[in-house]
Amino acid sequence: MGSETESDTGDAARIRLPGVPRLRLIAAALRHGTRSSASTGRRAVRVTLSAVAAFYIGLYGLHEPVTATYGLFAAVAMAGLSRIPGTGRQRAAVVVRVLPVGWFLVTAGTLLAVHTWTAVAGMLVIGFLLSYAAVAGPRMAGAAPGLLLLYILPCFPPYAPQTLGERLSGTTLGILLLLLAETLLLPDPPTTSYRALSADAAMTAARLASELTHPPWLLSTGAGTAARSAGEALRPSRVQESERPAGPGRKERALAHTGMAGRLLLARLQELAEPGAREPRPQSLALLDEVAASARRTSVALRTGRPAGPGRLVDVLVVHRRLRTVSIKEATSGSTAFAMQRQAMLLETAYACATLATAADLALGRRPGPAEARDGSFWYAREGTVRLWARRLSAHLTVRSVYFQNAVRVGLALAAARTVAGLDSLPHGFWAMLAALTLIRTTAEQTSAAVARALVGTLLGALAAAAMLVFAHGSTTAYVVVLPVIMLAAFWIGPTRGVGWAQGLFTLAVSAVFALLAPVTWQLAEFRFLDVLAGSAIGLVFGLLAWPRGAQKELRRDVAALLRAIGATIASTTSVLTEVPVRGQPGRPSLPGALTLAEASFAQYQSEPQRPGTPSVDWHAALMAGHHALRGSRHLPHAGDLAGSRPLAPACRAKLARDSDVLVQHYERAGALLEDARRAPPKALPPVPDETADSRPPDDPAPPVYYDAEAWLRALAADLDHIARTTAAAGPSPKDRS
Repeated sequence: MGSETESDTGDAARIRLPGVPRLRLIAAALRHGTRSSASTGRRAVRVTLSAVAAFYIGLYGLHEPVTATYGLFAAVAMAGLSRIPGTGRQRAAVVVRVLPVGWFLVTAGTLLAVHTWTAVAGMLVIGFLLSYAAVAGPRMAGAAPGLLLLYILPCFPPYAPQTLGERLSGTTLGILLLLLAETLLLPDPPTTSYRALSADAAMTAARLASELTHPPWLLSTGAGTAARSAGEALRPSRVQESERPAGPGRKERALAHTGMAGRLLLARLQELAEPGAREPRPQSLALLDEVAASARRTSVALRTGRPAGPGRLVDVLVVHRRLRTVSIKEATSGSTAFAMQRQAMLLETAYACATLATAADLALGRRPGPAEARDGSFWYAREGTVRLWARRLSAHLTVRSVYFQNAVRVGLALAAARTVAGLDSLPHGFWAMLAALTLIRTTAEQTSAAVARALVGTLLGALAAAAMLVFAHGSTTAYVVVLPVIMLAAFWIGPTRGVGWAQGLFTLAVSAVFALLAPVTWQLAEFRFLDVLAGSAIGLVFGLLAWPRGAQKELRRDVAALLRAIGATIASTTSVLTEVPVRGQPGRPSLPGALTLAEASFAQYQSEPQRPGTPSVDWHAALMAGHHALRGSRHLPHAGDLAGSRPLAPACRAKLARDSDVLVQHYERAGALLEDARRAPPKALPPVPDETADSRPPDDPAPPVYYDAEAWLRALAADLDHIARTTAAAGPSPKDRS
């Protein structure tokens, strides 16, 4: 393991000084390394010290075996079994918040152990609820397995409610020692927050906007590269899991909105920098200057944590829209189309910047004003915390949600394991449930592979444990010395080498623990293997029966539904502008609802190995298209409300309706092709015909709202074309993982 540590722990391992012992290099790498093995090592040291200290304090200091047992398993549950992302201090903050839940689970498990059927019913309900809590974000999802263990441990015989005080005190002792270790011991290197990444993107956008206000009205090569890098840095898959704003609260939603607006602003600024662009009009230059100033203020606000407050950008936007309506009368017919197209693109850019500024302020705690209250894009700003949580939880109460599927799968598997343990009287039944909890995966393929490796590892670990129990001859001193070493190996080597190593080493560790609690024989290792075998079989059965394909098939369906919802949104939005009633489309999901399910499926899909034959689609591009369609549907119907704006002429309405119909048909067809899982996926989704890219009005001049609508349709056509180009008949490409 020394060579792996040396190669995987960054700069510290490369500081090779003459005479410096290898152990010191490993220690330096453990303290300062940034790679996964160093992070795993730090976590292993913390959980080992806290768990062993709680166990020895309870057993030899307080002489209470129950307190010792619960102290050890509480630390193991919240730091070994749980996978809460973030630094030690961030994990400690999560553990503090869920500590009352842990007390409740220990109490419930103790009281419900009176009968097998009550314990099974409690396992079914609690298993579902804790697994479903993953909708709250990665931190709650990471804490759920550990919380489940806090219920599993006390819900087995003997039914001993008189020991509840010792169980709670042991749980508290173990978690308090874990909090101290997470906070003080081997601190993790600081991470880059999503707020800092958004601030970088805003400052990059300010530089781009400033460049576009000077001849030759283009971006330098370095500026374009910086814009692409800043935008990609905000892509969720590029952000550390602990920093992703995935929670249902107002600030988390606003911060996610900030990142999306930042990516959109950078993309729009790059689109403005077209070769051969003419000198912008004075009003356009003034708007670009205000975009640069607003982006700069937003960047400063995100860095300092103080909201910037409403700026002048929205007022300048209104003035610019009014002036471009007047300038249309003065423009010659030959230059009107080009000028209005450019102004429509500039308005899209300015709207993205205004959205960025508002979302950033909301993320920093500013209360929404009248403008945000009227803007449907910031609907969450008017909602209370309870209502936002209720919306998130209710949105996934459907069999289409991968969160719901996972919760049902885990709840049923744990309930079945508890039933088998209760009816067959397994000597250590909680091991069977622990095996089912740790080995069940979101796909049957993953579960089968994990079970196979776990059984081999457990068998080898059981043989080693039997040998240890035989040769130790009940020597307490030997077990006291060897327990910390085995636990450190289990929590360091296990996560880096795989589930087989983890199960084998953990078998050794629990054998030493039970040998310290009471005299045992080598048969303890046999019981451990049989229990893991039973739990593995149960996990495998439910992995095969309950949604065995995981998120991959569901993602395909959800994105197909999203593409059809985009088509329906295009039709309903343009029908308002053209005054042509849209045909009814019963059964179409709402665009916000389709986005919610597709985003959840995409998040789980990224954590699963891809199956051969899955179409190589840029799923993230489809999600961005959904957000683009949603924003246009909220703003375009009101784009012609300014005083002095003219209604669309019949020829313009016909052209807009025709372009909309073509695009709707292609989104519908793309969705149908993705959803049809009974035949092989096509080599490529159908490209949008070239005529939809022609936004010139049949009657020149046309009112500005026409160009705004055509710019929106043209961007959505480009989104679909990008999705089509990345769809292949062969297996998945690396782009799916980006």
